[in-house]
Amino acid sequence: MMKVMVASSPGTVQSVARAFALLEALAASGGEGALASLASDTGLAVPTAHRLLNTMQELGYVRQLEDRRYALGAGLIGLGRHAVPEIADAAMPLLTDLEEAFRETANLAVLDGDLVLYAGQVASRQRMRMFTEVGRRVLPHSTGVGKAMLSTMPEPQVRALIQRTGLPRFTPQTLVDEEAFLADLRRSRARGFAADDSEQEVGVRCIAVAVPGLGRPAALSVSGPAARITDARVPEVVRALTDAAAELARLAG
Repeated sequence: MMKVMVASSPGTVQSVARAFALLEALAASGGEGALASLASDTGLAVPTAHRLLNTMQELGYVRQLEDRRYALGAGLIGLGRHAVPEIADAAMPLLTDLEEAFRETANLAVLDGDLVLYAGQVASRQRMRMFTEVGRRVLPHSTGVGKAMLSTMPEPQVRALIQRTGLPRFTPQTLVDEEAFLADLRRSRARGFAADDSEQEVGVRCIAVAVPGLGRPAALSVSGPAARITDARVPEVVRALTDAAAELARLAG
């Protein structure tokens, strides 16, 4: 089980941070979890976790099952709908078309602060497929969508961002040197697309194109096993992504 750290930066309200850590732990465990496990996963004392979960249960954001385990509550659904960027609805038909064309997972991502937020997705129908949960936030430097978005930004702004986030290594292919990373962004800008070649996960390739003119950085991508997204397929994928990005910009504008 993934550990969920409770935020402790200056100005953080501890009880709020703990409550959200419990919600994230529930999500990471598949939407359900026992009290003792949730307390362990968040580093909280069992009585503290119990009080917070009961409070969230009264508010409708957590519910308790017959076996006394806790689960995410329906109150989160309405919040989630409002949190999804408006362009996600407009993007869904385009993502469906991309998945049908290449039989690989199609994604919409936006930049949320310093992180990439996956805002929309149509998962591949193939048995061996790659997907990331909608709503997940990741560092941009190791993802195709992140690099596509950063390639449209002024270099001083990108330098400031990666100074804040760092360039942690996830695979042997992750770009962890600042100058090498910036050079990769320049190549992405020049050729009109970005690529994640096993930089986030070994064996996974992602081709991404920035969406122009939205007022915030956004990108579309097609991702799948590197063995299927070959160099020979990349030009066709890029053309389809570029057309879809232009159409999304038109629909959103």
